[in-house]
Formats: sequence, structure tokens, C-alpha cells
Amino acid sequence: MHTSISEILKEKTLKPSRRSLPCLAQSQTHPHNLNHFLSVPLSPEPKANTNTHSVSASCTHITTPPTDATKDQYVEEMETGAYESRTDESLLIQQKPVSRGKLEARTDSVRGNNAPTPSGLTFRDGKKRIDYILVYKKSSPQVEKRCTFERNLRAEGLMLEKEPSLTNNDIMFVKIHAPWDTLCKYAEQMNIRMPFRKKCYFSDWKKKTMGSRFHLRCRQVKSWLPRNPMKLDKEALPDLEETDCYTAPFSRARMHHFTINNRDSFFSNSTRSRIVHHVLQRTKYEDGKSKMGINRLLGNGTYEAAFPPHEGSYKSRHPIKTHGPQNHRHLLYERWARWGIWYKYQPLDLIRRYFGEKIGLYFAWLGWYTGMLIPAALVGLFVFLYGLFTMDSSQVSKEICEANTTIMCPMCEVNCSAWILSDSCVYAKVTHLFDNGGTVFFAIFMAIWATVFLEFWKRRRAELTYDWDLIDWEEEEEELRPQFEAKYSRKERVNPISGKPEPFQPFTDKLSRLMVSVSGIFFMISLVLTAVFAVVVFRLIAMEKFASFQWEFVKKNWQFATSGTGVCINFMIIMSLNVVYEKVAYLLTNLEHPRTESEWENSFALKMFLFQFVNLNSSTFYIAFFLGRFAGRPGDYNKLFNRWRMEECHPSGCLIDLCLQMGVIMVLKQIWNNFMELGYPLLQNWWSRRKMRRAGEQNNVEGKEQLPQWDKDWNLQPMNAHGLVDEYLEMVLQFGFTTIFVAAFPLAPLLALLNNIIEIRLDAYKFVTQWRRPMPARATDIGIWHGILEGIGVVAVITNAFVIAITSDYIPRFVYAFKYGPCVDKGYRHEQCLKGYMNSSLSVFDMGEPKNGSQYQTRYCRYRDYREPPWSSEPYEFTLQFWHVLAARLAFIIVFEHLVFGIKTFIAHLIPDMPKDLCERMRREKYLMQEMMYEAELEHLQKERKKNGKRYHHEWP
Repeated sequence: MHTSISEILKEKTLKPSRRSLPCLAQSQTHPHNLNHFLSVPLSPEPKANTNTHSVSASCTHITTPPTDATKDQYVEEMETGAYESRTDESLLIQQKPVSRGKLEARTDSVRGNNAPTPSGLTFRDGKKRIDYILVYKKSSPQVEKRCTFERNLRAEGLMLEKEPSLTNNDIMFVKIHAPWDTLCKYAEQMNIRMPFRKKCYFSDWKKKTMGSRFHLRCRQVKSWLPRNPMKLDKEALPDLEETDCYTAPFSRARMHHFTINNRDSFFSNSTRSRIVHHVLQRTKYEDGKSKMGINRLLGNGTYEAAFPPHEGSYKSRHPIKTHGPQNHRHLLYERWARWGIWYKYQPLDLIRRYFGEKIGLYFAWLGWYTGMLIPAALVGLFVFLYGLFTMDSSQVSKEICEANTTIMCPMCEVNCSAWILSDSCVYAKVTHLFDNGGTVFFAIFMAIWATVFLEFWKRRRAELTYDWDLIDWEEEEEELRPQFEAKYSRKERVNPISGKPEPFQPFTDKLSRLMVSVSGIFFMISLVLTAVFAVVVFRLIAMEKFASFQWEFVKKNWQFATSGTGVCINFMIIMSLNVVYEKVAYLLTNLEHPRTESEWENSFALKMFLFQFVNLNSSTFYIAFFLGRFAGRPGDYNKLFNRWRMEECHPSGCLIDLCLQMGVIMVLKQIWNNFMELGYPLLQNWWSRRKMRRAGEQNNVEGKEQLPQWDKDWNLQPMNAHGLVDEYLEMVLQFGFTTIFVAAFPLAPLLALLNNIIEIRLDAYKFVTQWRRPMPARATDIGIWHGILEGIGVVAVITNAFVIAITSDYIPRFVYAFKYGPCVDKGYRHEQCLKGYMNSSLSVFDMGEPKNGSQYQTRYCRYRDYREPPWSSEPYEFTLQFWHVLAARLAFIIVFEHLVFGIKTFIAHLIPDMPKDLCERMRREKYLMQEMMYEAELEHLQKERKKNGKRYHHEWP
């Protein structure tokens, strides 16, 4: 049955659904005291003699009152009078006649006559908001391009005003303001969704059918429970009140449908900056198809920087609780970037509103990943504590610690003697911390956890795209990269989307460049393997040196000394090669000539991931699957270059070496990354502030507070040239470390959790205080990184299966308990079933008659392997137990992989990518939007007819 919108509005209203922008823009878009802040001057009026002697030309826009023709006139003014630029009228974009009011406003903004004291966020008149800032050097030779570009910007409807820097006489700032008409024009072209006039709520039928009493009882019980300390206080974030309404693509023809209470605040600051950036990307500076865009001007040195301004200072003299936030940046700092609120949820809506959806999605993903690490960290901690509490009762550790008469074979052939097995008692106990009965359970848990994390992230992403009004957003057709156009400008084809001719890269050329890039990738991977081989040689040399060391402590703990020094040297090689990899990846990506910036970013991200993943995990793979597998046996050892004997595992297993490798690299890498992310920008900004202070003293500027906002932002560090690639790469590599070898190091999720808690606030502090404000970009997902995460999840299942089966001693102990131990007929019930396991896992070697002066007068020594004794009919051949263990290992790998992959697939199909109630809400709102548009248009037409004196009816006219 058809239900009209009037009947729907009569229903009992429930909790509104959160959408992108608030309906009451004037009262809800800006925090308290923001309008007051915009009117407070941040800097004094620049002195008139600041720029009296300029080296280069400047472009001044002079307007005259319209007579018969209202075309704007542009005149080049020379500060030195030595240069006259050429004006190409064909480059100027034709503009429709404008009104006298607009011309007067434009003239006032340029001349600045009788203007009030300037603000750091507005033009000299104190009214026009700065939406974007361009920075150039007066000494730059690209004067003609800059002047033509700025004239065309004015022809597009933007308003420009220039200011000299107070700290550098060679720097000039171009402030850009987008008037209301220009904003409306491009908002319509870009299909920006804005709040619809009528405010209605989503009616949830489920709540009605379940009854209001049940929900009333739930609310009463919830009110009795203690308040969640991690939730943000609504009073502390007045900007996030849920008084939102539905949105629709903006249209100037239907402007009366939208909620426009205040033109100054209807378009948010991030939306205004995005519109101006859209204009900057499509404005010409020379005659030619590809001679347009701010990116090309930044590349050829015409401009030094282009960025939207921060909304003032992030600090205030007054407390935020009593005086409220000064601006959005101050609010973000107080409620997000401060270290004192590390336990609070992130204000994602405010982050998205200030930095854009792309950065908002990154922090949403990072917060979701950090929250999902909590159960993984707890389970890993329980597994570790289980190993800690059962360390003294472990049968294997007891037998090693009590083996005072078991003589082990020498670890080297020169200056090494036999040693007693009980000397490695501490090593055996530490091994039990990570190689115990909970290892298999934790590996299965982490494989399932990775799937659950990705599947629930899909649902979370769907909710965010709905709340942020990105469901119907389609990415704009990206402009071509300047390098691509310059390379393939002679070959063109029609773009199937835009229908316009554009440069085209032939398939043969693309394939050849791709093959060269792939060859470069394989060369770099071979370089990684060479570095790993060098570390292996170092470990072999260090093993002999530490095993024959003069200090008894080092000689007794030669395993720890060898592994520790090898890991530290490997970490230094990893960090050194990362610098080379970034440059090589950049070179190879440019060699491919990607068509657009997103293609370039995806290709660069994939190369960086492959390089750093192999670089970070190659040595770990060696220790996990190759260490001790090719050592040979006493009397027939395998030697590298016929010189160094291959490294062996400890009698208690090789897992502790893998654990030490992962722990040291993970901790050191996280410390280094955090220093480079925050410490390095802090040092750079400190040096910039020092230079600003010296320049300010020369220009009679008393302090940093006297500088305008554009000067402050210019002295901040620009955002990384690769965007969010480095941020995602760090977290994705950490995700790999957390899942791939987690069976060997159950504390990895806990270390990742602690690091991410710091990482969120560190990144927040960096974005708010240390970096210039990035252009607020839009996105609907995390891009190529989601596919990489799914690939890591598959590799993690296979790797953990091999770690448990081959690296750990779980399978040999399992086979012994069920086949060779004292509990063969009783079943595997307790640790007593492993009695005699250590003696069963050690073979005997005949060293011959003992030499005079040897420490242990014995003929036989023991070594770790399953071989026949020297007195058997087939000495030193593999025993039947060896083949049983090998068969059990292969069977475990097959069963483990099929079981875990089956569970992962079942969970992936069980969890839908979008919540059911969200699907119903979206369909419902689509229906309501159609009804609202119908009735709003009907109401508008009825008013028009009534105004004109025509008859009207209650049906569609």
C-alpha cells in the first residue's frame, strides 16, 4: 500500500540516522566560539614597505565598473619596470557578465582599501574566508605561467589576494577565496551531496513490533550500568550531535530544497577546499591540451606549495571545558591528538570533516584493527602465561635440566669440546614458554581471527560509507599524469568515459615496461637473499667463536649470543636496504608510466610491500624452515665452502631462535618507525621555528603568535609525497608479523596492540600539529591494501602449519607419546607420557678413544637426530621413528590447512558484507527521498502559483 510522506511524518519519531552533514548548518557545523575566533586578528596589518623592492613581477587584477562591456581587464605590473609579460587572450576563460556588486567585492578584495585589521584565516577585509593558499618565490623565472594561471583562476570565479611572507622576503602567498556563486556552480558539477531541507527520521519497524516497553526496560538497565570510559562525551563534542538529515546532489535549479540557513557555513571548510582544488586542477596556464593543473606548476617550480589552511591554532590560553573550542583544529587536538586521552574512541566524524574521507577511513581502519587486536593479545598472553606456569613441570625441560651425565657432541671442530646437556637448562625452559600445548590452538585462533577481522571490517566500512554519504559517490574521472601525457602525446584515442581524445600507451610498450619492472623486482629480491646469505655466514662464524669463547658465561650461552648478534646485524641490514628499496620502487614505478595518480599509487604501494615484506621476513623464513635442516651428523657434517659447519638446532628445538628473531625485529622496527614519524618532523619543525624566529627579529615580528596562519602553515612539514602509503605499509607489515609466524611468538599481538595505541595518537598529533593540512580527498575503501591483507591471511595459514609441523617439537612429542612413550596403550593424558622423550630424540656417535687431557673421558656423545647407533647393523641410518615423525608432519600440514581454510571460508560466507538493517535503512531512505522531493517540488510550485494569482490544486499541477 502506498504511504505518503505526510503519513510517515505523523509516526512517532525515533533515533535519526547519521548522515554526512547537519541540517542546521549555522548552529551545528561550527563549534562554540568559532565565529568569534574568525573575527579575532592573528597578525597585524602588513607594513606598506614590506614589498617595495621586489625582484620579479607580480600579477595585479584591476577591475573597472561595468559600462557596455563587463569583461575583466588584466594588467601586468612590474615592481622593477623591466619586464612586460605577454597576454594570450585565447588562454583566458570566457566568463559571463557579472553584477556590479560582485565587481565591487572583487575590487575591494584586491585593493584592500579601508579594510579592517586582517585575520589569519580571511582576506584583508576580514570577511572572505581563505579556502586555499598558493606559495611562490619572487625570484622564480616562471612569471608568465603564474600570471596567466592566476588570471584564469579569476575568470573561473575565484578571488585572489597576495601577501608577502613576514619571515622570508622571497616568499609570496596567494590567498584564494571561492564566492557563493562559484561554490554552487562547481558543487553542482561535482555532484556534491548537501543536506536536504526537510528534516525527517527513519522509522524502524523492528522496534515497533518488539514493543516500546522492552526498549524502555533496556534503557533503564543501561542507565544503571557504569558509563563506558572510552566513549567521548557529547558535551565535549558539540559538533557531533546527531541532528542530521538526508542529503541529495546539489542543484542550483532546486536550491530551495536544501537547508541554507547561512551561506558562509553551508559548505564546510573541507568541501570548499575540495572545490577550489578541483578548479586548480583544471585551469590552464599555457596554450595546449596538457598545459593545465596546479600539479604541473608545482612540478616545474612555478609554485612552491599549494595547500588548504589550518583553521587557526591548535592550542588556546583558555581551557576548552569553560570556553569551548576555538576551531576544529583545537577541538581535534583536545579530543583526539592529546596523549592524555589515549584510551578514548576516535572522533571519526570530526576527523572526516576536517581531513576528508580518505584520511578518515585510514584512522577508522587503524582503530578497528587496534580494537580487534585486544582479543588476540589476550589469548596470546594466556598462551604465554600457560607456558610460564608449566615451565617447571614440563617433562622435556626436566629431563634436560637433570641430564648431568649426557655428553653432547662438540659444536665446532676447532677449539671446541664436548659439553653437558644440563648446561642448556635455561634455554630449554625459555623454549617451553613459546613451544607448548597451546601453540596449535593459538595458530588456529589467529587464522580465524584474521578472517573475522577482514569480514567485520567490510561491515564497518559499509556503515561508514553510509554515515559519510559515500554510498552513491562515484570517483571522478582522474586527470592524466603529466609524465604520461608528455610521453604519449603523439598517440591518442577516445576515452570511453569522457568521449574526448587523450594520450594512449600501446600494449607492446606497456608490456615491455612491465617486464623491465618485474625484472627489477626480482633483482631486488635476489639482493635480499644475498643479504640473508651474508647473515647466515656471519652466524656460522659467530657460532664457532662463541662456542670456543674464553668467558665461561658466553661459552655456556653461545646459542643466545649467536642468535642475538645475528638478529641485530640483520635489523641494521633491513633498515639500510629499506632506503634503497624506496628509491628503486619509485624509479620502477615511474618507468612504467602509470596513466593516473591512483594507478601510480597502487603500483608503488605493491612494490614497496613486496620489497619490504621479503626484506623483513626472508631471514625469519630461513630460521623457521632451513636452520638445522642441512647440518648433517657428526663425522659427516655439511660445510659451507668446505670451511664453516652448518648451524644446528638446540636439543629442545629451533623455535626459540625464531621467537628471538621476531621479538627483536618487531620491537626495534616499531621504535624506529615511531621516531621517524614523530621525532624527525619535530626536529625539522624546531629548526624551521628557529629560522622563523631569526627572520622575525629582523622584520620586527615579536613572536609566533604575531604571524598569520599562512606563514605558520608554510613553515610546517608537508604531508608525505606518497600520501598514506607509508602509514598503511607500516600497519600491513605489522599485520603480517602478527599473523604469519604467530605460532612461534604468541606475544606478537600484544606488542602490536601496545604499538598501535601509541601509533594512533602519534599519527593524530602529527596530522594536527606537525603537518600542513592535506587536501580533503574522498574514498570509499582502503584501496589495494584490502587485497594485500587477504593475501597475508592465506599465507599465514600455510606458514603456521609448517611452523608447527616442522619448526616446533609438537609433532615429535605427539608421535612419541602415542607410539613410543610409556602411555602407548593409555592415551596421551599428562606430561608423564613424555617420560624418556629426550633420550629418544638423541642419537649416539662414536668419537673414538678419548684423548689425553680431554675434559670428558668418554667414547660416545649424543646429537639431535633419529639415527641408528654405531653398533647397529646399519649405523647412522634413519630409524623408523624418523619416518613416523615425517609422515605425521606431512599429515598435520594437510589436515591443518584444509581445516582452517574450511573454517575461514565458512565464516566469510556466514558474515555478510553489509548489515541487514543497513540495507533496509538504505532502501527505506531512498523511498523517503523520492517522496520528499515530490512534495517539496509540489509545495514550491503551489507557492509560485499562489504568488502569481493562479489557481492551484492539491495534486501535481
